Amino acid sequence: MNIEIKINKRPISYKYAIKFLEKRVSDIKKDNNKELLWILEHPITYTSGIRGKKNEILDKKINVINTKRGGKITVHNPGQKIIYLVINLNKRKKDIRKLINSIEKSIIEFLDIFKIKGKNDKKNIGIWVNEKKIAAIGLRVSSWVAYHGCSINFNNNLNQYLKIKPCGLDNQKVTSIYNEKKKLIKNVDNQLIKIFIKNINKI
Repeated sequence: MNIEIKINKRPISYKYAIKFLEKRVSDIKKDNNKELLWILEHPITYTSGIRGKKNEILDKKINVINTKRGGKITVHNPGQKIIYLVINLNKRKKDIRKLINSIEKSIIEFLDIFKIKGKNDKKNIGIWVNEKKIAAIGLRVSSWVAYHGCSINFNNNLNQYLKIKPCGLDNQKVTSIYNEKKKLIKNVDNQLIKIFIKNINKI
């Protein structure tokens, strides 16, 4: 499959990114564009998926954007890598679980490069390290075109999770690559791309 690769080094606003993704979904449904893998970061943005609840917002002063993705409430902030996908399952296996598995596998393989042992959890979607969440996954599917994607905590400010119950969980149960290794990890976009493309193309 021919997947367009898009990388932004400067933070991209959440609302702009979602409009871009939704336009790509619409184009793919008409067979007018390629699938997409997009790596970026967002400025501080709190979002709620379709299963988010108001009691998971602990700081009532924050603005939370309601989204169409699966999952609950989370925060995106500088130092967190976002991997957005637009994948046409009409031309692959129509299996959402296989797509989620490929995303989980990609994150685990990526973390393994830095000798961080990640694992998935059947009850709580995402990737975990020592019982703390390091990566979140949220997807939406429209006419078998899947979009949104995942986020991986690199060296972002974890204190911003204290204002919410991230994914409905204890807000102390989050971690990052920096938190685990005590060193900054840079220039990883090409490694992320290689791993994600390899696993997605197995669907």
